[in-house]
Amino acid sequence: MSKYAYGLAAAAVAAALATPADAQLLARKDLSLATALTIATTAVETCKTNGFATSATVVGRNGEVIVQLRGDNTGPHTMENSFRKAYTSRTFRIPSGEMTKRLKDNPTLGTVHLSNIIALAGALQIKIGEETIGAIGVSGAPGGEKDEVCAQAGIDKVADQLK
Repeated sequence: MSKYAYGLAAAAVAAALATPADAQLLARKDLSLATALTIATTAVETCKTNGFATSATVVGRNGEVIVQLRGDNTGPHTMENSFRKAYTSRTFRIPSGEMTKRLKDNPTLGTVHLSNIIALAGALQIKIGEETIGAIGVSGAPGGEKDEVCAQAGIDKVADQLK
């Protein structure tokens, strides 16, 4: 047998030993377009009913935009803010308003300088049990706590699907 053949055989044995016998793919649930659209639409409509013109963004497990809706008569900045709020909520697995508290407790916190991170209330995580699978951010109401109420209404609308 040549040196090359011995090398290949050794590599095959090493690879076989390095791979756990019970290795398997991850099973997970992700937000569908229909679910994300229902969450965003419900949030924008809830705010509209309360007299607020808002935009909403739903991001998925990796912080990617699934749905982005700009409500009637909203400012152009509401799209970006709703995304940044949702991204912050998803990536840190916290309501986006929690980032404000973290910065108040630690003004030199470096995470606020990361791309797409914002310290404003108005976004909530979308969870199945304790697992965060996405987030919704809302922007445009006078105060993040009002945006958050609308975000919660969107999540509540699909609560039966988040099991």
